[in-house]
Amino acid sequence: MKHTKIHSFPIFGILIIAFTLFISCGGSSSGEELNLAPTNLIIDATIVGTDTSNPNGDGSGKVIFNFSAENATTFKINLGNDEIIETSSNTLTYTYTGSGLKTFQVYISAYNLDKQISKSISITVKINSGLLWSDEFNGSGAPDGSKWGYDIGNSGWGNNELQYYTKRTSNVVVEGGFLKITAKKESYEGAEYTSTRLLTKGKFDFKYGKVEVRAKLPSGKGTWPAIWMLGSNISTVNWPACGEIDIMEYVGYQPDVVHSAIHTTSSSGNTVNHKSFDLTTAEEEFHVYGIEWTSTEISFFVDETLHYTYKPTTYNEATWPFTKNQFLILNLAIGGNWGGAQGVDDSIFPQQFVIDYVRVYQ
Repeated sequence: MKHTKIHSFPIFGILIIAFTLFISCGGSSSGEELNLAPTNLIIDATIVGTDTSNPNGDGSGKVIFNFSAENATTFKINLGNDEIIETSSNTLTYTYTGSGLKTFQVYISAYNLDKQISKSISITVKINSGLLWSDEFNGSGAPDGSKWGYDIGNSGWGNNELQYYTKRTSNVVVEGGFLKITAKKESYEGAEYTSTRLLTKGKFDFKYGKVEVRAKLPSGKGTWPAIWMLGSNISTVNWPACGEIDIMEYVGYQPDVVHSAIHTTSSSGNTVNHKSFDLTTAEEEFHVYGIEWTSTEISFFVDETLHYTYKPTTYNEATWPFTKNQFLILNLAIGGNWGGAQGVDDSIFPQQFVIDYVRVYQ
């Protein structure tokens, strides 16, 4: 009989082979299996709307957090306001609520099983509670007809203004995230200039609250841009009994100075209720012009700097008609009793009044 040789392996050799197969087929060297501690935690917080005029954001309260860590599987974010969010993502967008400038100490922890690493970051966020109405001008073409109407014509508008107000897209257009009102030197309907005057009359009005308009102003003698408000009862009580709130006015022959004013039957036209504010980059940069209107006073701001408060010593219809709703107006006039006090420089045209947004809070 032929003998077949049978080979045998030592027990330790079998164990080595089995261990090798386990490593190659079913084992893992990942941080999760080996429970490696997270390292190199990096945190970044971007407050939405931050720029030179708004160092703490645009008032939306929105913050974008980005974070990462080696060997991390999950993150836990303590947002500094008693809210904690857990996520496996590397980013989180969060909107804070409240009112005013709020500082939050935010803690972010990176986890891998029972191992963790933590860091904190302090952020100060501008929060405007209760956004009532806004136009961010994110569309294209004509302004939103559900929000804005037009004053059309060249009646002089009580100020001997020289332009003809139109609703043509050559004079007013929304593009690139901005509203652009363009004043042009051209003969049109008996006038020598054209421009646009937008208003929310019949579409939106309000009583008491906060208004913010971010804008860049035109330049040159004869230009007269304005951000202002009139009482919605103007058609029944007329001006100035309806009350007028001039959030911002600018006359090109007096560069780098913006103006705010109140007009009532107690003082109107060349009113005593006004203040000016030096602003050397009014024509070159965007700034935020705003008011805070309460039942007893109206405060005027430029980039969150308070520069004038109207608070009469006596409250009656002559001094305080501001118990009724008002609507918003944006316009770029040419010439007029004030804007044209030193004439109009025809070499400057066309000129643009550019608005980034209009926001009303309550």
